Amino acid sequence: MILKITNQDEDFYSYMGKFFGSRIVEKCTNDRIYDDDNKEWYVYLEKDKVKAFVSISKNVIKNIYGAKDEYLEEILNHIRKEVVLMDSIVTNCYSNLYEKCGFEIKQQTYKNFVTIHCKKEEKK
Repeated sequence: MILKITNQDEDFYSYMGKFFGSRIVEKCTNDRIYDDDNKEWYVYLEKDKVKAFVSISKNVIKNIYGAKDEYLEEILNHIRKEVVLMDSIVTNCYSNLYEKCGFEIKQQTYKNFVTIHCKKEEKK
């Protein structure tokens, strides 16, 4: 199940609190996760446990993490249908998954990050 939340929601910190400052997440993604007020979080829940998440602010992906690629893939595909995304600088550890989900990698000029572009789906 994918849940859309913000840090203003009552259950936000019970779901997301353990990820802020998490060394496991930082080691995997080379990124730190912050609970900024302007972010919307798409969270993949399985048995009330967070398995993956993507945060978005002003149509730009800010944070991304998944315990397994299939959880994150479901969120990314969901977001592509729901949000008009702008180019985003995201961790490069999921580069293959971005491409699988229809994102184009535009630049790889950063050590641990890539710029992705949401390709428009062609009408059939």
